[in-house]
Amino acid sequence: MAEEKTERTDIRDIVQAAIQEYVKAEQSKAEPLHKAELLEERRRRESLEQRVNELAAEAERARAKAEEAERSAAIRAELQRLGVAKVDLAYRVVKDDIVRSEDGRLTARDGSEMKEHLGRFVAENPELMPARLTGGSGASGGQRHSSGQAPVELEKIKPGMSAEEMDRVRQEIVRVASQTLRGA
Repeated sequence: MAEEKTERTDIRDIVQAAIQEYVKAEQSKAEPLHKAELLEERRRRESLEQRVNELAAEAERARAKAEEAERSAAIRAELQRLGVAKVDLAYRVVKDDIVRSEDGRLTARDGSEMKEHLGRFVAENPELMPARLTGGSGASGGQRHSSGQAPVELEKIKPGMSAEEMDRVRQEIVRVASQTLRGA
């Protein structure tokens, strides 16, 4: 009986050793597959994280671009409202002075409101406003009549005019036509 117990124990030990050896062999076969799978999952995760970061950066750039466009439009609109003739020039000068405050309002760097700042700027730079006088050296002051007579009114030209009035109308037509042909 003692021999049978030893044989059973030996058989049991042999079977357990064989099973353990088999399990280790299977694990060593499956381990590279698991490692490869883990590496592939890590690559996918890193790729997705990179894509998320790219999308977040792109969204931030788009938001900043939209905010800049809104700020630019507001500044230009205010300059137009103030009557500035050279809006683009004035915008290039003041665009860096106007920023968005923490509460979302457009203000000047000195803390004043955008409208106040632009109003002061326009008052300090009247050359940006439309010209008040159209005359000047070499400028045409409108129609001049060298004959010293009153201009001919179209409503007064009609059948039955006196010969003197008809002659005056003809002279005026010649004068206007010659000015037109000269490019005056």
